[in-house]
Parts: sequence; C-alpha cells; structure tokens
Amino acid sequence: MSSDKPNLKLILTGLLLGLLLASLDQTIMSTAMPTIIKDLGGLSLYSWVFSVYMLTSTTSMPIFGKLADLYGRKRIYLIGMSLFMIGSALCGLAGNMTELIVFRGIQGIGGGALMPIAMTIIGDVVTLEQRGKMQGLFGGVFALSSIIGPAIGGFIVEHASWNWIFYINLPFGIAAMLIMAAALKESKSSEKRTIDWLGAVTLSGSIISLLLALVLGGSGEGGGTVHYAWSSPQIIGLLAVSAALLAVFLWIESKVKEPILPLKLFKNRVIAVSYLTGFLMSAAMFGAITYIPLFVQGVIGVKPSMAGYILTPLMLSVFAAAMIGGRLLNKVPYRAIIVASMTIIGIGFALLAQMDVYTTSGTIILYMIIAGLGMGPLMPTINTAVQSEVGRQLRGVATSSVQFFRSIGGTIGVSVMGALMAGRMTEGLSGIGAKLPQLPAEQLQQLANPRVLLDPAALAAIPRDVLLELQQVFTSAVDQVFIAGFIIIVLGFIAGFFMGNARLTNQDGEGGGARKAPAPATAGAPETAAKPELV
Repeated sequence: MSSDKPNLKLILTGLLLGLLLASLDQTIMSTAMPTIIKDLGGLSLYSWVFSVYMLTSTTSMPIFGKLADLYGRKRIYLIGMSLFMIGSALCGLAGNMTELIVFRGIQGIGGGALMPIAMTIIGDVVTLEQRGKMQGLFGGVFALSSIIGPAIGGFIVEHASWNWIFYINLPFGIAAMLIMAAALKESKSSEKRTIDWLGAVTLSGSIISLLLALVLGGSGEGGGTVHYAWSSPQIIGLLAVSAALLAVFLWIESKVKEPILPLKLFKNRVIAVSYLTGFLMSAAMFGAITYIPLFVQGVIGVKPSMAGYILTPLMLSVFAAAMIGGRLLNKVPYRAIIVASMTIIGIGFALLAQMDVYTTSGTIILYMIIAGLGMGPLMPTINTAVQSEVGRQLRGVATSSVQFFRSIGGTIGVSVMGALMAGRMTEGLSGIGAKLPQLPAEQLQQLANPRVLLDPAALAAIPRDVLLELQQVFTSAVDQVFIAGFIIIVLGFIAGFFMGNARLTNQDGEGGGARKAPAPATAGAPETAAKPELV
C-alpha cells in the first residue's frame, strides 16, 4: 500500500474539471445542433446525435464501475477520459452526420465512466463526514452546466465554428487527466481478478435493446427519426430480446465469481431503495420538465432565444438545494431527506399541473423553483447512502449503478410521458375537428405534433381561433404529463419510507446505514486487506 497521502484539493480539481466537461458537452450540443445540421445535412438523423450518446454511456456505466473495482479507479477513469477525448476529436473532424453519430457513440462510452468513477473516488478519499458535502458539490456541477452550457455553445458557434464545441474538450480533458494521474495515489494488488465478459455482453445487449425500443417507440416529436407504434413487431421484438437477455444475465450473475453487477447489492434495503428512488425521481423529472420550454414558447409566447433559459431558475434551485442536502446528511436519516424531497417535488409538480393558457412565465418559474428545491438533495443523499453500505471492493459498481438506474429512469420517463402527450394531443385534436368541421383533415393531422407551436411560419398560417384551441389542447396535455409525474413522485415518497432509520454515522456494522470512512491515504485499487463490508 502506498504511504503517500493524496492531494485532496488537486483530486477535487481534476474530478470537477472532468465532470464539468462531460456535463457541459450535452447542454452545448443542444445549442449547436441547428448549425451542425446546416453544415452537415442529415436532418433525419438529428435525434440520433443525442440518442447514441445516451445508449453508449448508459450501457458502459455499470461495466466501468466494476472494472474500477477490479483494476483501480485511476486507471479506468483515465481510460474513460481518453475515450471521451478521442470521441470529441473525431466528432470535430466529422464530415457528415453518420460519422458524427458514430463518433458520438465513442464519446458516450468514455462519458459513461466519468461521473460514476468520480463519485467513487470521492467516496474513497474523503472522510465520512465530508462525503455528503462533496456529493452535493458534484451534483451542483451538473445544474451549473445546464445554466452556462447554452450560452457557451451559442458563443462558440457564433464566434468560431461548431467543430470547436468538441475541440474545446481536449485541453481541459488533458489537464484533468494530468492532475488525476499526478494527484491520485493507488495501492497495488497482486491478486488475479477475472472479468465477467459474458455478463457484460448480455447486460449490454439487454440495455441497448431496451433503450432502442424506448427511443424508437411511439409517434415521436421531430428530429426526422423513424418511429414505430408501441404494439409494432419491431418494438415488441426489441423488448422481448431485452427481457430474454436480462434473464440470461441474471442467471450468469448468480453463478460467476466476479459478477458485473453483484445481485447481493439488491438484498441490502438501503441500496435497493436508493436505486428505486433515483429511478423514480429521474423518470418524473426528465419526463415532465422536458415540456416546459415548449410550453413557454408555444403558449405564453416567449421568444426562442429566451425559452432556452427558462429552466435556469430550476437548475439554480437544484444547485442550492444539493449543497444544503449534502450538509444535512450528517444530521438526519436518509429517509427524512428522501421523504421531504419527494414531498417538495410533489408540491411543485401539483402546481405545474395547474397551468393554463393564461399562466405567466413568472408563475412557472416559481413552481419550478419549488420542484428544484426538492430535486437537489436527492442526488447526494442517494449516492452517499449507497456508498456507506459497501466496502471499497464494491464501491465502484454500487456507485455506478446509481447513475445507471437514474439514466434508465430518465429514458423511460421521457418515453412514457411522450406517449401520454401524443395520446392527449390526438384526443384533443379530435375535439377541435368536431368544433371546427371546416378545418381540413390534413391540417388537423399536422397539428398533432406540438412542435408546430415553435414554427413561426406554421403559426402564421393557423387561424386565430384554431390556434387558441390548439394551445388549450397542448396545455391540457402538459397538465396530464405533470399529473403522471406527480404519481411517480408519490411512488418515490412511499419508497422512501422503506429506507428505515439508516443514516450517516461513524460506526461500523451492517444495517447501520453507514460505514467508517476509509483512511484517505490511498484510493480506488482493490486491496487484499480491505474487507468487503457488504455480504
């Protein structure tokens, strides 16, 4: 074991830099994509630039987490950052949309390592009392990226070229790698470890099949991607393949010595409830909040240049609440934070479900701030709760699984809410057709896509009375989405009570809700002397 103490400030600097890099990439992309499409063409492939990153990053999360447990945090983190930067460089060189999508997939594989392993390293190098505060800080980084990302993307596209939204990752990524390579000290282990390749393949196949079904299912809302009905053979086939591979994966994991995702994690109540609440919170948040920018632009009439910033107050409240929640972890049980957070989110969603065509931007901002104050504390609480229930040998895979289930939850939430939105729009448009029989059926069908509210030319062609009816239909559909989100939050509220009385303490012992923090002399590598505290 190395006797050198890690430089905590340098480690935090390197990790925060890497996390900011990965999280900014997503928000910058949304601003730059219209310019990229104009240059490269391929409008029909628009949504896949985002979808392929989500597919590869989500799939790689649990695998990188396990590899970090087997071969050390630093090595796997540096590999993930290298893949992210290679993908970034290739994206900047892309000559068409197909190349960009392939290279975004490479970037996503690396991106799947950055946040989970960063959170794992924090669990290794800081004391138990500091862990909640650090998790809150890292959660705030993602909120911050959502605020400054669009502005940075717009500045780069306006003053340079879209290629630089990828090239800019390189100097900062290299700096993060050099800092981590120098600052993070790991102990060495001579123990021979094996990789569960068959488990990795079946898990990856199951995740990809599920996510493809979710991405391709339903009517879709733009981007040019071909979509299939949920009852179509394509979607049913993908879901069946996903279920079959999942069953094979679970069987494999029950047999192998070093499972990619140890099933014993799910036997621990604190860990299982943490995964479930993270899944539900993400499903509600990403599924419902997606429609707020569309609502303020299409119904309230906010300019497109300002609609992109409407979520800023939400993210600011998430940032502030995450910092507060991290500090509360040393004072109250996990259950208290989870239940209180779900309650506040539920209040915010219940208020957002009351929106109508006369709702103002100020009112929506107030409601979002309330919801954000509930969302913020959940992330540091869930991460800290999971890490406190496992020893170092399982911390990587346990932590990465938190991010994995949140990502899956967000994807499912977007798909379910999208299907609900489409159904409500279709139902509402039938009512418009009955009220306005003179409206051509072809035009009525075009109005089924709510994004028509964002097209000035299309809006100009719609009669005033039809536009008002369309806005009312869309508002009603958005309200239904937030009602569905509220129901999901209620489930998360109920799940929080099953956490028990676990809390962050300084005492060892199973079921106590925490373990004593490891001595911050080394980090990350598997040790023969380290006891697995979850059995």
